[in-house]
Amino acid sequence: MRPRSLTILVAFLATGLNAIAQMNPEERAAWNKPVKPFRIIGNIYYVGAEGVSAFLISTPSGAILLDGGFPETAPLIRQSVSELGFHLDDIKFLLNSHAHYDHCGGLTELKRRSGAKMIASEGDSTYSNGGWTLNCFDKTRPFPPVRVDRIIRDKETVELGGAILTAHLTPGHTKGCTTWTMQATDSGKAYQVVFYCSTTVAGNRLIDNRAYPSIVSDYEQSFAKLQNLPCDVFLGPHGSFFHLDEKMAALQSGRQDAFVDRDEMRKFVDQSERDFHEELTKQERALKGSGIN
Repeated sequence: MRPRSLTILVAFLATGLNAIAQMNPEERAAWNKPVKPFRIIGNIYYVGAEGVSAFLISTPSGAILLDGGFPETAPLIRQSVSELGFHLDDIKFLLNSHAHYDHCGGLTELKRRSGAKMIASEGDSTYSNGGWTLNCFDKTRPFPPVRVDRIIRDKETVELGGAILTAHLTPGHTKGCTTWTMQATDSGKAYQVVFYCSTTVAGNRLIDNRAYPSIVSDYEQSFAKLQNLPCDVFLGPHGSFFHLDEKMAALQSGRQDAFVDRDEMRKFVDQSERDFHEELTKQERALKGSGIN
């Protein structure tokens, strides 16, 4: 029997963000079930919940936090950071994989409490009143917009205390979906780490999408780009993407390289691309069947 949180995630991937909006309190709480924070590899730590990921990258000059979960995930992330022996004001930069509120909802509070600079892509941000804000909204639990301090572009980097994270724009899932990469060193070995954004369709309209006319070509280009990224450690915005539970158990049993799998991302992206084309065909047939041209 698969975990309850995975069942919810499958429903989300099938129906998109509406699945989150329609979650009852018990389902939403399952996504936010606490996970004991731990070191993944090198200077990378898991500080997220069971259903939504968050990663802390520590350096001698402070820390970088990638993703903030739901608004109600923020206190859990704060607690996890503290349990690891870090302080919230150690965080100098906040990054985001993509502006869906199960990944950016907690960033407002985390930015306010840490004073960190928010870095995001232009595709997932809006410029108004002389500044940028992240396109992050939660209709069920409204919160103030997240002010963006720096717009990141493809292949640009965020650097802190020797850590270098490179942004790779992989749009489709959202217009500004950003996959991040870095090198981590563990026991004298260097590993290429990929923080995958997402290439799932997740309810997106692929045909005649007037709000996002380039969505199909963006997905296709993102699949090609991701397949060319070297990857030793595959991480993502949902733990089920990279088998978080199984790898945590392996790590706890003493397998120090539990998160190292050089084929995992390629296989995941291959399957995601097949799913994308299946959904594209389904939407094309539905449009033909409707008689709408």
